[in-house]
Amino acid sequence: MITMGYAAMFEQFTPSDLLDYSKLAEKVGFTSIMASDHFHPWVPSQGQSGYVWAWLGALGATTNLRFGTGVTPPGPRYHPAIIAQAAATLEQMFPGRFWLGLGAGEALNEHITGEYWPEPPTRLEKLAEGIEIIQRLFTGKVVKYNGKHFKLESAKLYTRGEKPPPIYVATAGPIQSERTGRFCDGIITPGAADEKIRMLMGRFDKGAREAGKDPSGMPRLIQLHVSWADTLEEATDNAVREWPNGGMNFPKGDIRNPEDFEAMSKLVRPENYKNRVLISPDLDDHIAHLRHFVDIGFTEIYVHNVGRNQEAFIRAYGEKVIPAVTAAAVTA
Repeated sequence: MITMGYAAMFEQFTPSDLLDYSKLAEKVGFTSIMASDHFHPWVPSQGQSGYVWAWLGALGATTNLRFGTGVTPPGPRYHPAIIAQAAATLEQMFPGRFWLGLGAGEALNEHITGEYWPEPPTRLEKLAEGIEIIQRLFTGKVVKYNGKHFKLESAKLYTRGEKPPPIYVATAGPIQSERTGRFCDGIITPGAADEKIRMLMGRFDKGAREAGKDPSGMPRLIQLHVSWADTLEEATDNAVREWPNGGMNFPKGDIRNPEDFEAMSKLVRPENYKNRVLISPDLDDHIAHLRHFVDIGFTEIYVHNVGRNQEAFIRAYGEKVIPAVTAAAVTA
């Protein structure tokens, strides 16, 4: 059974609006929420950056949806112990509904503490240490840790659920994919070329098997960016105006300020979105796009409509796209 999820983008909308959109999403057939964890928007015009962890409690209390972060990085903004405490609290309040999405982070959000922003290999080291600390704390035991990047002194989580929440890790490279399969519960990937996705999933499977796990039963999540509107012109304008970062085909992890992204956005053209953001007013195109990723093997698809027309998008997907994609997944 495929999970159809709504991507709640805190860069673009107020927490109050996102709560309303999520309630509507549940009503029309979405069953899970992936909520972004940003301190800054990508560009100033996106206009928001609410604190996702405060919002998750409200989401859990006012819906029956599953939900998780997409994604939270252990690092300058969050010591892993604080992430573990927040995640364990949500699991205690909403058993079986919360999943913890972790990643390496971006300078856009993490540079704010004034700490040195490291190179990618070091970011992955920090992520690995963070995951280890969180998993140890989830046991309920007293934990001490003296790592290369993080330290912990006599910490214990007193508030926990009966089971720890699952940890899903965002990855775009083979080494991290294999580590994720070995040490964690599921994988999150951005949209990418089929060849790359199959490579990532192969390494994820390898890591899981080496750890004695059956990868066929492990969640595989993908976040897909789309631009849907009544006309192609409107859908294209929405993408270029509201989500210019989606048309930037280069690594963005080291860029620090929304204003820098805004300067780069002046170079973005509609053709830059090809194979990165589906731009179409035709819901059949959206159905085919999502079915393709079901066929590749993803178990959970989280859709982000880049325009401001969230209510119309949610209703349109609920009426036509979700039934078609879920029906195809059942018969596949």
